[in-house]
Amino acid sequence: MKDVMRSKRAQAAVRLALDEDLCAEGSTRWCDATSEALVDPDAVATGEIYPKGEGCIVSGTTVAKAVMKAIDSAIVVKILKKDGDFAKPGEQILTFRGKARSILAAERTALNFMQRMCATATLAHKFVKATAKYGTIILDTRKTTPGLRVFEKYAVLCGGGTNHRMGMYDRVLMKDNHRRLWRGGNPDELDKAVAAARKAFPKLDVEVEVENMRELKSALKAKPEWIMLDNMSPADMKKCVKLCKGICKTEASGGITLEKAAQIAATGVTAISLGCLTHSAGSVDLSLEWSAVGKAR
Repeated sequence: MKDVMRSKRAQAAVRLALDEDLCAEGSTRWCDATSEALVDPDAVATGEIYPKGEGCIVSGTTVAKAVMKAIDSAIVVKILKKDGDFAKPGEQILTFRGKARSILAAERTALNFMQRMCATATLAHKFVKATAKYGTIILDTRKTTPGLRVFEKYAVLCGGGTNHRMGMYDRVLMKDNHRRLWRGGNPDELDKAVAAARKAFPKLDVEVEVENMRELKSALKAKPEWIMLDNMSPADMKKCVKLCKGICKTEASGGITLEKAAQIAATGVTAISLGCLTHSAGSVDLSLEWSAVGKAR
């Protein structure tokens, strides 16, 4: 799992988030008015970030470090829990030492990234654990926060999940609206749609969303790499999985909850895709606290 901060999009997003918090629109100067008014410029602080309430799967440590370093490269950050590790309530995830003004300027942005990323990683881990005995792949979707996809999909990896396509450019995925625009939505010509997609993008996997057996049989004639079984009952899903065996992989999708995940996995599907991992995970309650304050020597 590569460090998310190697991504140019991640680096740009960190800068944008700091500008949003510290820079008036039209200005080029970062300003924390409260700290500049009240905190001695020579004050030094040592502190830590840890989860409160419940524990969590850690994600975003290098993002928090990047935020602090962007404010002040002299801040020393020590990561004690790697992304993907579990942190118990009160257990240190990372520690830091540097100028108090700098840390205060970085605090909220660092926590905002980590709180959301840890929540997504923790939710992904719960689904992975619920379906583990079936070997089902847990996939994310494109239902991400605009501008933050690289972080949210990375967090899914931290929780043991797998990334679906990163964008519309790296897989052909025919959903219901695409099908309606293909020759008037003829359900008996999905194989021809697969062939057309392969001709246009021969290096990309082709996936077709189907809602019933008729559509499935049509698509299977062209042997797409994936079939998405959308909003089907477990009984129907099991029949479809049997038909797809040896031909293509299968993905269950549509309103799947943690309580239903094991039942869906038991149908034999290759994967379960879940928009909730990135659009409904919420935030983990993290705290950034001082352990010592003083003045630079």
